[in-house]
Amino acid sequence: MTVRKAWIVGTAVVGGSLAFVMLLVVGVYLVAGNLVNGVRGGSKALAKGSVPAAYQPLVQKYGNMCPAINPALLAAQLYQESGFNPNAKSPAAAQGIAQFIPGTWATHGVDGDGDGDRDVWDPRDAIPSAAKYDCTLAEYVKDVPGDPTKNMLAAYNAGAYAVIKYRGVPPYKETQNYVRTITTLEESFAAPTTRLDPSKQAAGAIHYAQKKLGTPYLWGGNGTPEQGGRFDCSGLTKAAYESVGIELPRVANDQYNAGPHPSRDELLPGDLVFFSPDPTNSRAIDHVGIYVGGGYMIDAPYTGAVIRFDPIDTAKYFGATRVTEDGAKALPSAV
Repeated sequence: MTVRKAWIVGTAVVGGSLAFVMLLVVGVYLVAGNLVNGVRGGSKALAKGSVPAAYQPLVQKYGNMCPAINPALLAAQLYQESGFNPNAKSPAAAQGIAQFIPGTWATHGVDGDGDGDRDVWDPRDAIPSAAKYDCTLAEYVKDVPGDPTKNMLAAYNAGAYAVIKYRGVPPYKETQNYVRTITTLEESFAAPTTRLDPSKQAAGAIHYAQKKLGTPYLWGGNGTPEQGGRFDCSGLTKAAYESVGIELPRVANDQYNAGPHPSRDELLPGDLVFFSPDPTNSRAIDHVGIYVGGGYMIDAPYTGAVIRFDPIDTAKYFGATRVTEDGAKALPSAV
């Protein structure tokens, strides 16, 4: 974890700081009243660093292969399938960053990098192949009524015949969940183009975190009685949002995908703020805190420190996430 600056408030100041925090939290709801017309952005340009830099140009290029897909949607599929791991292999023998099974790869794999072979383990082949497969499925179901992207995703999960038979997303729970998951995750990979609605749970998450001020840090800490109620950074943010009914992943770099990403000047109290040694790759995130306003967060910094207020504007500031219930639910259990 990154070494943070020394305490910015003493014990006598903490009480006043908490009042300051609560004023900021009230501001969440005042701002909410001004954002009732906010909608998620229509553009699907990739959010900053949401795709590892090595794959970002491929996702951006091939995510525009046909109208049924876009870069953020393609990124969501790759993240759901493998967590951008080019060496991933499933018990069902699905392989590579796009998790093709051998039979599907034999039919739909392409030589994306023009080196004379089709290598399922090479993202330069697998990512274009994933986009091509999506577009092929979209063509199969192009005459089916409804949203062409959702129909394509349903065909990916259940087969084109089922989509044609039911004239849209078939009534299979697994397929409906898959379509909902990918279209929700898509928003966490897209750069927003409009203001984002504040989280209804933000105030409660901050209230939970502020009650933990002064608690010693514990690597791997989840705040259990056996751990003396101590936390590490992502353990604290997970517990804070769990207290208001939102289940986040345990690891900070997965928490980054739990909702859309406001810019620095659009931050609201309750947003999660993230830090990374690599400004181009969300998978390298190594610290997270809860924004409280005024350029400060509550975080669990490092061994030997306590949960405290820290400034967010450091060299490692990566970006922020406005946690949503649907966004958290869409995250894969393991990536």
